[in-house]
Amino acid sequence: MTVAPLAYFWGDDELSAARAIDRFAVALAADVGGPMERWDILGERNAAADILARLHERVATSVMFGGGTLAVVSKAGPLLVKGEHRDAFLALVGLVAPGNALAILDASQSGKGPSQKRLASAVAAAGGTVREFKAPRAGAFAGWIEAEARERGLTLGKDVAKLIAERIGGFVQEGDAERRHQTRNASMELDKLALYRGGSAVGLDDVQALVAEAIPGSVWAFTDAVANRNLEGAMSLLDRLLETTPEPVLLAVLHRRIRELLELGDRLAAGERLPASAKAMNIASEFRIRTLSGQTRAWTTEELRAALEGLLELDAMVKGAPGFEQDEAQRRLAFSLWVMDHVGRDRRRTA
Repeated sequence: MTVAPLAYFWGDDELSAARAIDRFAVALAADVGGPMERWDILGERNAAADILARLHERVATSVMFGGGTLAVVSKAGPLLVKGEHRDAFLALVGLVAPGNALAILDASQSGKGPSQKRLASAVAAAGGTVREFKAPRAGAFAGWIEAEARERGLTLGKDVAKLIAERIGGFVQEGDAERRHQTRNASMELDKLALYRGGSAVGLDDVQALVAEAIPGSVWAFTDAVANRNLEGAMSLLDRLLETTPEPVLLAVLHRRIRELLELGDRLAAGERLPASAKAMNIASEFRIRTLSGQTRAWTTEELRAALEGLLELDAMVKGAPGFEQDEAQRRLAFSLWVMDHVGRDRRRTA
């Protein structure tokens, strides 16, 4: 075979990895002179021995007539837990018979390397392809959407690709945000917009009407913008969130973030080490506690307390407490004023 019958595709862009498997299958079919039977396998720890035995039978047996088997293994980790299973899988990489092929799909977070490094190394050592598929972020995601639209012959108006990316979550900056299905979601939204507009250009109003705000992470992006004292970013996100997110939810996440910053700032000022603070605050993510640590530096204790008091007033408005009754427009204005007052205060002080 001129095409190496081994591949290890990893990263957090599920659509691009799936398309790579499809291209891999086409190249193999051209090489062997006919289509191969695709066999999708999902790793299960309790059935690892049986799965590996069947995988060996299908992939390590030479093909006499017709196309062989392309085995595509997803979530290989459970098949590598026990030493004997791991050894069997690694050995199988070098036993793929002519006419068959083996591909591993590893939906791991990009930037940290394959989750099964020994398996990826074995594939590479055997002459196979090891490739990362990284989900595009922010402006790169908008560019990806524009390229997809061109392939479909679909015309996007000014800033349409950016708006689609925003609504799907491409501008969420949190390192642990779920991005695996973002490109697939964008592809489906483009299909929907193409059907809706026919041969006409897609405008911003079309996106707002058809593309749902499917990014709970945008709430966390908003609180990050607040915590980082990014006034412009916070105001931009607030405008969208007030259209789609219940006011009590916004209050809850804002209150939690300000309280976390206040508590962590007090602990660090008292000389407590960051890991000890994380444990005391029940924060398991190292990324999150380091993010909070950086954000505390943008605030003084007095500013955080003032922001907390402002949230209590907002809470009273949202609940319609006596003396705080406000209509929807007035409450929206109050949210905006809270952001400008507290997130933007640092700018006015240092101007």
